[in-house]
Amino acid sequence: MAEDSIKVDPNFLNLIMMLQYSAMQTMGKIASPISGKVERDLDQCRMSIDMLGMIAEKTRGNLSSDEQKLIDSILYNLRMNFLEEQKKPAAGKSGDEAGAQKESGVAEGSETKSAEDEEKNQSS
Repeated sequence: MAEDSIKVDPNFLNLIMMLQYSAMQTMGKIASPISGKVERDLDQCRMSIDMLGMIAEKTRGNLSSDEQKLIDSILYNLRMNFLEEQKKPAAGKSGDEAGAQKESGVAEGSETKSAEDEEKNQSS
């Protein structure tokens, strides 16, 4: 049945995904497409999450059930990740980057970590 398919307006989906991506990037979970670096700005992240929350509140009752489930799920996941990030120490940029690498699954013995260690040893 065609009526059983998921119904999400493409423009709504693009808006929600754009704000989700922005929040994940400023949370330090995704590298910046411009600099290629993982940057963490929890104040900016909070603004993206709050905007998504405002959209969810203002559109409640006007969304399809699939759209409502989508925005609720995204908000829940972003808020849980944000709480985890708030618990991490804000000990300067290097601590933030190390935390973001750990979150992204980069192992401590990886090539990225080894390259950083070599760089530190050469500068010492």
